[in-house]
Amino acid sequence: MKAQVVQFRRGRKTYKPRHFILDVGAKNKEDAEKAIGKQVAWKSPAGKLIKGKISASHGNKGLVRAIFEKGLPGQAINTEVDVK
Repeated sequence: MKAQVVQFRRGRKTYKPRHFILDVGAKNKEDAEKAIGKQVAWKSPAGKLIKGKISASHGNKGLVRAIFEKGLPGQAINTEVDVK
């Protein structure tokens, strides 16, 4: 299963460098909650693998929050991650 990185998790004046918002293709919040607890992995263009875990749903439109081991680079936005 694939998901797309949408954005950093952020507030008005701060952002959380390890937290990201992902689009897993769910239609609503209930469908997104089925993905909670699954492992995700982002592969860099150089072949480096950064792993994370889906922690919670985000909003009512089917997005989820994922926490990665290390922060992803800015080039990861709008790229795909593997959901296991």
